Amino acid sequence: MSMVTLKDIAKVAGVSYATVSRALSGSSEIGEDTRKRILKLCEEMGYTPNAVARSMVMKRTNILGLIVASLDNPFMSELTTNIEIYARRCGYNLMVCNSSYDVDLEKEVFTLLVGRQVDGIILLPISSESYESLKSLTAQVPTVFISENLQDLPEDYVAVDNRQGMRIATEYLYSLGHRKILYFGCRSHSVTHRLRLDGYRQACESLGIEADVLYSPFSRSSHEAGYQLADEYFSGEHAHTAMLCATDSLAIGVMRAAFEHNISIPDQLSLMGFDNISFAALPPINLTSIDQPKQQMATAAVDLLLDRIAKPEAGHTSVIVPPSLVERRSAKQLSE
Repeated sequence: MSMVTLKDIAKVAGVSYATVSRALSGSSEIGEDTRKRILKLCEEMGYTPNAVARSMVMKRTNILGLIVASLDNPFMSELTTNIEIYARRCGYNLMVCNSSYDVDLEKEVFTLLVGRQVDGIILLPISSESYESLKSLTAQVPTVFISENLQDLPEDYVAVDNRQGMRIATEYLYSLGHRKILYFGCRSHSVTHRLRLDGYRQACESLGIEADVLYSPFSRSSHEAGYQLADEYFSGEHAHTAMLCATDSLAIGVMRAAFEHNISIPDQLSLMGFDNISFAALPPINLTSIDQPKQQMATAAVDLLLDRIAKPEAGHTSVIVPPSLVERRSAKQLSE
């Protein structure tokens, strides 16, 4: 089955190829009645514009690439949705690739997007290794990193203030009377987790309480990782009255393990997460969390990328988005 072409439309309409082309481009050189008749024929015959040919003429594809570490991750999937909605509003389609927490695959899909001649790429990097691994590729196409604070690296990026978020969380639990607060599930190889750890430790120091960290041996912060880590933690002696998880997904895993160990949340253990994923608001969960404003981050990332596409020689820009506390029912005032 062959695709319908402009020549096919012209033949059925009884007009020239040029007339059909003008109708589709909105040219004022043809009458409105002719334009409407041709557009109706295009719809009826299932004509699809040749995007490849058009991009060769226009020198752009109006397609942006997005690479995420895992679409199974609720935060990343929600962020992807917001990026796609806003990009479309700006006149761009989105091509999404999943790197599956694999540095080699991340480079492979980045190369794929460059080969597809996307106008720019938004990347949620797997780790700090990504920047060096992709350096030769990011030089070829406008790129914006998101969800990692690159600090002094010469890259465009958008990130939430992770330090501030964890300071807010720690201070909130302290205000509820908690003095034994565990920072749960920190992945030492994650820049994001290290920044959150910095915020937690800074808050503990200023509040005069001891910082206590349970590191995660897992490569990702899934609810299954949270469950396994918490199951081991609850199986031993534990004196903490509050647990501050590195992500909401970890916190949901903690809830499952707590239920199996007959530990009541929040009556016996106050629990907090970070990200404010949509699942956190579900009635059985009601997780108090630190919100990463996903819509704001998505808008900032797309705007930053479009600015880079328009002005490729401009200096690099960073956007740090403020986090906020979302109170629900998983943390409560500690009884005297």
